[in-house]
Amino acid sequence: MKRIRILLADDHRMMLDALVGMLGQEFEVLGIAQDGGALVEMAGRLQPDIIVADILMPQVNGIDAARILQQEGNRAKLLFLTMYADLPLVEEAFRTGASGYMLKTGGADELIKAIHCVFRGGTYVSPLLGDLISSLLTASPEQKCRDSTLTSRQLEVLQLLVQGRTMREIGESLNITARTTETHKYEIMRNLGMKTTAELIRYAIRNNLV
Repeated sequence: MKRIRILLADDHRMMLDALVGMLGQEFEVLGIAQDGGALVEMAGRLQPDIIVADILMPQVNGIDAARILQQEGNRAKLLFLTMYADLPLVEEAFRTGASGYMLKTGGADELIKAIHCVFRGGTYVSPLLGDLISSLLTASPEQKCRDSTLTSRQLEVLQLLVQGRTMREIGESLNITARTTETHKYEIMRNLGMKTTAELIRYAIRNNLV
């Protein structure tokens, strides 16, 4: 029986190594990518059945990579594997053609189940997200942004933050201190009326800032 051919994408090499070890006996792992640009290139060249990808990756994030693959007519099924249990981000992921959205808090058995599910043409969503969707129906409307105008420096900080950089790494990249970077992040969140990094990531992706 032909094994399902998968391509893995995550910016953390340790995570990729763990996934290869976890999935290698069940599936044929064609390759690994550590950024969205490499993911798009490898997906076009290797033509996997399933792509398992994180959302936060350097150069091109997972959502934008999905858009590119969709535009190119790539037929691989896409399963996002991420730490962000953020419902609007889930909505954006499926809008770009994803077949599944799984949280990294799940185990190996769940991931294998999710891969088989999307390969058969189904849609997979982590059980926890189902609970969140139910709670959203009775939640108050999302807080509106007070001021969506960001300075050029704030945009730079936001773009690097979405790439998964630490405060120290952002500071080194922009030649500012980590404390100044934290201040910029606080101001961005205050201006946009947001309280979490996940909300910032969603804002950046939805507004094509990364």
